Amino acid sequence: MSLMDKRLSKKKMSDSTDKLEINCIVNGERATLHAYSMARLLDVLREELRLTGTKEGCGEGECGACSVLLDGEIVNSCLVPVAQVQGAEIKTIEGIADGERLHAVQQAFIECGGAQCGICTPGMVIAAVNLLERVPNPNEADIREGLAGNLCRCTGYMKIFEAVVSACQKDLPRSHGGAETKTEERKDGEEGQLTGELNDSTLP
Repeated sequence: MSLMDKRLSKKKMSDSTDKLEINCIVNGERATLHAYSMARLLDVLREELRLTGTKEGCGEGECGACSVLLDGEIVNSCLVPVAQVQGAEIKTIEGIADGERLHAVQQAFIECGGAQCGICTPGMVIAAVNLLERVPNPNEADIREGLAGNLCRCTGYMKIFEAVVSACQKDLPRSHGGAETKTEERKDGEEGQLTGELNDSTLP
């Protein structure tokens, strides 16, 4: 065996020894990941599982483009060491739709023009879904707070906010308890009133 072959063999053995086997649930399916303990969850999702819907924006946890749901809580996957997801349940943008049926938030983003370049869109959708699961009928302050960790350089936020308001009118699947419930219907004119309030306010 040549010196080069010995070095390659040693490197492969080191790689195998250093990598962890991590068992978790991703988008409702059991997954076994093999990665270094400090590898970013973002990279493992994109490179090992090929779930490329999750985007990298800043890589510093500031823009929200890499947002995923970890045990029901929104996190920036660029800041999460993969070792921390042992036994956890992860939902990425690929797990938001129900097969071919788009989630109400995704449909609203299409109808309201809330997506443009697409880099921030997966994180925005994840944040909006998480908001509406917690607050089915959000007011202006709720929407601002719910999307505060996500930055967009294209839409000026108004169309994104309108999409969230529109999604309130649609059936929203509930993630807790496995049951599906419908959001309470807004009173006539309430959607228009909230949209008007957003139009009159200074956006982030």
